[in-house]
Amino acid sequence: MTIDNVQLTIMKARKQVKININNQEILTEQGKTILQIAQEAGIEIPTLCHDERVEIFGSCGICTVEIAGSPRLFRACSTFAADGMVINTDSERVHRNRKSVLELLLSDHTGDCKAPCVLACPAETDCQGYVKLIADGDFDGARELIMQTNPFPASIGRVCPHPCEEACRRELVEESIAIASLKYFAVENSTTPPPMAALLQGGELRVGIIGGGPGGLTAAYFLRRKGHDVTVYDAMPEPGGMLRYGIPEYRLPKAVLQKEIDMIKNMGVEIKSNANVILSDVHGKYDAVIIAVGAWVSASMRCKGEELPHVFGGIDFLREQPEIRGKTVAVVGGGNTAMDACRTAVRLGAERVYNIYRRTRAEMPAEKQEIAEAEEEGVIFKFLTNPLEISEKSIKLQIMQLGEPDASGRRAPVAVGGAEEILDVDIVISAIGQKLNPSGLEALELTKWGTIKADPDTFCTNLQGVYAIGDAVNDGAGIAITAIGQARKAAETVHAFLAGRGVPDAPFNSRYLAKTEKTSEDFADREKQLRAKMPHRCANERRGDFKEVNLGLTREQAQKEAARCLDCGCADFHECKLIRYANQYDVRPEKYEGLISKKTKNSPIPNVAQSPDKCILCGLCVRLCEEEIKAGVLGFVGRGFDTQVKPAGDLNVCENCGKCAEVCPTGALIINNE
Repeated sequence: MTIDNVQLTIMKARKQVKININNQEILTEQGKTILQIAQEAGIEIPTLCHDERVEIFGSCGICTVEIAGSPRLFRACSTFAADGMVINTDSERVHRNRKSVLELLLSDHTGDCKAPCVLACPAETDCQGYVKLIADGDFDGARELIMQTNPFPASIGRVCPHPCEEACRRELVEESIAIASLKYFAVENSTTPPPMAALLQGGELRVGIIGGGPGGLTAAYFLRRKGHDVTVYDAMPEPGGMLRYGIPEYRLPKAVLQKEIDMIKNMGVEIKSNANVILSDVHGKYDAVIIAVGAWVSASMRCKGEELPHVFGGIDFLREQPEIRGKTVAVVGGGNTAMDACRTAVRLGAERVYNIYRRTRAEMPAEKQEIAEAEEEGVIFKFLTNPLEISEKSIKLQIMQLGEPDASGRRAPVAVGGAEEILDVDIVISAIGQKLNPSGLEALELTKWGTIKADPDTFCTNLQGVYAIGDAVNDGAGIAITAIGQARKAAETVHAFLAGRGVPDAPFNSRYLAKTEKTSEDFADREKQLRAKMPHRCANERRGDFKEVNLGLTREQAQKEAARCLDCGCADFHECKLIRYANQYDVRPEKYEGLISKKTKNSPIPNVAQSPDKCILCGLCVRLCEEEIKAGVLGFVGRGFDTQVKPAGDLNVCENCGKCAEVCPTGALIINNE
């Protein structure tokens, strides 16, 4: 008898089989499915309908595998292993089949993986999550959640133009949630120090960052949390960038900003101020370099006389705050920087302040609140005017009218022939935009607009190991939260590079997310509750100093405001197997667009929130309730396309165990903690 025959005899006696999965020989017991054997061997086969506590059902169809010698695919959850099987769980044909199955499931799966507010935030802050925590009174938890994506919540909460609020669906009821105000409320009402649990000890890998604004400091924060030694070089006397030098004290107190910068310093980040370094000073001295120098050069007005000494750039004016008491000031521009310049001029004692803007009030990009408060403080708005020429004591304006929409979608301003106006002014401030000073960055490839060319997903430049973020790259100057969002993503890329994993392929922007469109009719049953009004100082009082204008929400106001949230995004997103598999197999369910089944709201199951439109009819909840719990509360109701999972038995026998929600792979059933 040969050795092989001896082994065969032993295997038969022990009722064992030998199979091959993905070129891995596995000896196992008879009577096990391919799925069971693969799971025991650490080989992942996706499944949405399998649970060891219930009988095999095989409803989802994504666990298919190839078996050598057979022309068809087999479901791993219901196919028992036989001796000598050669199985492939990862072939191209298997991938194609799983992708098609997932796309079909998603074609009738509706809902929002993430809330519109979250998707609108450039930093991808979980707005819905922290608003919910505030409503529940968990301010520490809210702050911790915010700081997973943003180390400057108190500062950004005050100055962000909050695109999250523009996307908020509460506007379909009455007014959007005050998401930004709630952000800094949570921080300032927390009772424990900021979370540092993830901070690792310093390692051998070193990162140099040029620029100590919100982008550079955020990159330092996330890289330090991953254990890297980080040095930040900043050209200004104090770090903070535009948050410190471009935002007036009355909107963002320096003490608030400094507290958040100190937190980053206390993590072990070294910040060198007055360090006017160039790329060649640090390139090659660090394992990786991040450029976050910002855009500090004011854009040209392209009018005669703008080179005169009494003409300032908006950022220069806000930084220097020259003596202007008793003088007349004209500020050109319609954005938030222009409003900051107008309101700062008022506080510096200007006798009269004009705002020159070439479009109408409706087209102004500045926040409505900033415009209204500037007007309350006495700023005089000159809409549909554009500077033609600046002299020592006056500015000549071209009268404009709105023509056809331009590339931005706004109606383009057109000069009215022969229509001009002259204003007597002592100081002119240009606040129409900023651009990069490329000095010292000559080795980097620039765009046709004079910004650093960087990959929009990974922030790699043309130099290996050098990355660029913030106002200096691609489209140019934006808002601080955009720089913060880019910084976190760049830190992930740098960390992968330093760990030897190379640069990930589009790691942030390629994922699939389920989304829905809503109208006011979808929320017609909601009670109208007006947005909380931020308490603030009156105009006569505030125009004479730089003390903070807003006084902050009270605890009662904040919790009531947070409770207005409609909870648009899926609470089960991070545990959802369906969305994980969808991105693993790069789904494109739009190819199956068509009729969507409209499922009715079910009778309530105790302690379980239901979203029937997310159900994929895997049957796990029905089978677990019947086979494991022995209650039989749930069942399939209807036939074909209209089939739904609903209470089909006596709800009085429900044990309130919540296990139906625990096994749900899609968030159609969620434990209700309210």
